[in-house]
Amino acid sequence: MLKPTVGPIIGHTTINHARIFLRGEVQKNTLAYAGIRYRRRGEVLWSPGVFTRLEPAHDMSEVIALNGLCADTVYEYQAGWFKSMHPTPPAEESPLHWPQQIYRFRTRSTQSTRPRAYLTGSCRYLRMTAGIAAAPHLGDRIFASMSRLAELADPPVSALVMTGDQIYVDDLNVFAPDRKLKDILQKYRVAFSQPRIADLMSSLPTYMILDDHEIEDNWPANKSKSDDLLYLNALKAYEIYQASHGPAHELCADGQINKKLDKYWYQIFEGDIEWFVTDSRTRRNLSADDRRILDAEQEQALCTWLINSPARVKFVVTSVVFYPDRKILDGDAWKAFAQQRLRLLETIREHNVKNVIFISGDVHGSLTSRLKHSADADFEVHTIVSSPLCNSKLLPYATQSSFILDQPLARTATGDYQHELTSPVISQDNFAHLVVEAGHIQVNYHDRNGGLLQSTSISLR
Repeated sequence: MLKPTVGPIIGHTTINHARIFLRGEVQKNTLAYAGIRYRRRGEVLWSPGVFTRLEPAHDMSEVIALNGLCADTVYEYQAGWFKSMHPTPPAEESPLHWPQQIYRFRTRSTQSTRPRAYLTGSCRYLRMTAGIAAAPHLGDRIFASMSRLAELADPPVSALVMTGDQIYVDDLNVFAPDRKLKDILQKYRVAFSQPRIADLMSSLPTYMILDDHEIEDNWPANKSKSDDLLYLNALKAYEIYQASHGPAHELCADGQINKKLDKYWYQIFEGDIEWFVTDSRTRRNLSADDRRILDAEQEQALCTWLINSPARVKFVVTSVVFYPDRKILDGDAWKAFAQQRLRLLETIREHNVKNVIFISGDVHGSLTSRLKHSADADFEVHTIVSSPLCNSKLLPYATQSSFILDQPLARTATGDYQHELTSPVISQDNFAHLVVEAGHIQVNYHDRNGGLLQSTSISLR
């Protein structure tokens, strides 16, 4: 067996289930299969191999689901792929020489109120020309710092949540824009096979959602008629490399992934903490009479979840910043969809929903902020922004002066929504480490070398 050409990537993981992405290589006149075997740490015997056929339609990649796992348990696994002339996967007893490398991951705990931790980040610029990354170590080194933190963290880090712009399809749009599927897929292969991000994603459950640069800057506001093929190809590549191992895919009766995918937004449940990861990019409506950053179905699902979920902490991921608004007038952020944002805020306030935290990226600056209501002392919403993981010298960092901070976010007949920063604005490459405890969320921002930049505590009610 051969080592995966991309991956393995640990995706959606629960108390008894884990999804693992891996890729082989295109073969002429022969078939290819991927396989995984696993065991609890400390055991000697491996499980029978779980195998699946690799197809060119999915860029020779596949997601293998492991079921019947034990909660809060560290598992070891081996992953690889091989060529075969047989039209079916090998039998369990077939002799195979597995790659020597052993990876590890941990399943979720059943203890609902235990402290939990997460890593978040966005915007990883890895400039590529003809499929080759320029100075790839610059776009990869921050993941070594994330791995070190995850290895030592207490409580254990449950997941890495990447909130958009994991790749830049449009990084050379002015000179050599990528439109073809093969070129976009090559960007994913290079981006996700860099050694440090590969090491992190092989052990830490990773959740992703797209933003504009997985398609085109400020999509769909800048869309032209010639972009239809770009859009189809960009989403195909996104589905293969980002959505495939996430919870948006349901399971079939045999416990493996149902490849049918009708939406990108999804939810994550862990004890008394829940996440609603929105698709704030592909279902926009830019018409003047019904402007939406989330489609009606998604907005209704989000509101229903906010009202009815018993979770103590509710994280809402929206790849573009929910607030504060930037001064720039690009029509891309929530500021341009003010009526829908107000509907969400009024839903939270009228139903007295507690501990709602919006998680975002996008702006190439990091911050925490609190939103209050002038006539409702019980209302409070927070936002945590973490961006970028790796910036380009061509792209500016956000600073405090980039945001509108001297006026209410929204005015209503019953009062004003007023916000304030609860941290400085960080204007350098960084990631966020969130620790959810009994009475508060600790938000720790770290630089690319792992050094602590800023720590903020958000009180829970």
